[in-house]
Amino acid sequence: MTKIRIAIQKSGRLNEESLQILKDCGISIDNGKDQLKASSRNFPMEVFYLRNGDIPQYLRDGVVDIAIIGENVLIEKGEDISIAEKLGFSKCKVSLAVPKSVKYNSVKDFEGKRIATSYPNTVLNYLKDKGVKADLHIINGSVEIAPNIGLADAICDIVSSGSTLFKNNLKEVEVMLTSEAVLAVSPKISNERRELLEKLQFRIQSVLRARASKYVLLNAPNEKLEGILKLLPGMRSPTVLPLADAGWSSVHTVINKDTFWEVIDELKKAGAEGILVCPIEKMVL
Repeated sequence: MTKIRIAIQKSGRLNEESLQILKDCGISIDNGKDQLKASSRNFPMEVFYLRNGDIPQYLRDGVVDIAIIGENVLIEKGEDISIAEKLGFSKCKVSLAVPKSVKYNSVKDFEGKRIATSYPNTVLNYLKDKGVKADLHIINGSVEIAPNIGLADAICDIVSSGSTLFKNNLKEVEVMLTSEAVLAVSPKISNERRELLEKLQFRIQSVLRARASKYVLLNAPNEKLEGILKLLPGMRSPTVLPLADAGWSSVHTVINKDTFWEVIDELKKAGAEGILVCPIEKMVL
């Protein structure tokens, strides 16, 4: 049987979230401790656990068919590799930072400065676009200490919460790009494996829709029903069912989690009662 080969990060947060989305897609992985390759029991898939920075080359060579990888890594090492799906997790920024004591005016301040980074292509392209030339020190590992030990004047690195910069007495001054986990595709994927990719994407899209939504049930007096329905989105339109109590209806709908609390506040003002909110496991359209 043909199996689709997927690469994920060997360890860390992206590894955990990658395995979680596969699990949410109903795919069970038989992965033991320190395994470099594992198979699924219920989907034609093999999982390769690789170093994040090596994944673009494995995709390019066709060793793996797809990968869950940070978009920032593709921008740095695999701009020729296509993205099938943005996954909405492991969000971060790739930023330039300088010591807190340094007065910063604009990106022109980096002219002739030493920048420590493990993202040289990203930095060079960004500075070139701004008409700035700098001296790069390529470091594979923690770059935050470089200014403190006199190796560099500034750094370029991934920023999530900003706590690492704070601990190293640095401040973020330029956001070069924003990134999240993506599903990347090898240019050498076969037609047979592309069919498996389409099946996987269908499952992923159902999971992502569910993660972005909440299922809401509420009771409404019929005389206020029209106003309440105007506030409600839905996959097509809200479902309205009569309650046993005369003059009342039950309304069922789906609300985007990003606007959830604002919508709930408006519903209460409009007369909705007994509002029940439920998570959605999958949403198939």
